[in-house]
Amino acid sequence: MAWKDGYLDLVLIPAGVLFPIVYHLWLWRVVRRRPLCSTVGINAATRRLWLFGMMKDNEKKAVLVVQSMRNVIMGSTLMATTAILFCTGVAAILSSTYTVKKPLSDTVFGAHGEYMMALKYVTLLLVFLLSFLSHTAAICTLNQATFLVNTLPSAADLPVTKDYIADVLEKGFLLNLVGNRLFYAGVPLLLWIFGPVLACLCSIVMIPILHSIDMVYVESGSSKGSEVNASTVEMVYESDESVMQV
Repeated sequence: MAWKDGYLDLVLIPAGVLFPIVYHLWLWRVVRRRPLCSTVGINAATRRLWLFGMMKDNEKKAVLVVQSMRNVIMGSTLMATTAILFCTGVAAILSSTYTVKKPLSDTVFGAHGEYMMALKYVTLLLVFLLSFLSHTAAICTLNQATFLVNTLPSAADLPVTKDYIADVLEKGFLLNLVGNRLFYAGVPLLLWIFGPVLACLCSIVMIPILHSIDMVYVESGSSKGSEVNASTVEMVYESDESVMQV
């Protein structure tokens, strides 16, 4: 059987997609089992403590809550705007008759057919569109959390608790994280236009970069670190009884 250019896409692109998926499944397992060994778990715990502290003295700290949430919402707005601009650019390319839709160069490895080029642009458009949707959902959820934090002391007749507000806040930050990771996934797909080799290499290089961002290593022994993690988790989730009564 003769070798075809499309075989590189069939081998390298699924491999480039598989590596980030496996990494994020591993990261999810780490966050579930050892939350304070990752920045995701540490940030979630500190946000929970911050939220309980703000609700404890809400009359004096209401403005601080609004300013802090506004900064997060502005970041999500920027990412959503950037993602939709990418979607607009890709959609303009797909609807045009320019030669950019055709093979860029014969020196680029991989398939160059019109169907393959359309598949590349459609996949890129879909990823950035999902990133935009995640960030817009994060903005709505964070806005809802802002109202809940500032109205909780006067909402005695409503079935709203501080745990519910913490869950809403974490849902907003989780959507923000998903939107960011989808936006990062658009980089290898953007390089896929120039060939599957660059896309696969970029996907592999991103794994250690994300690992260095996501993981936190304690210099002391593992047993001591686990004791610190357990005590901190208990402090965060047992603060329900001492921070605020709803």
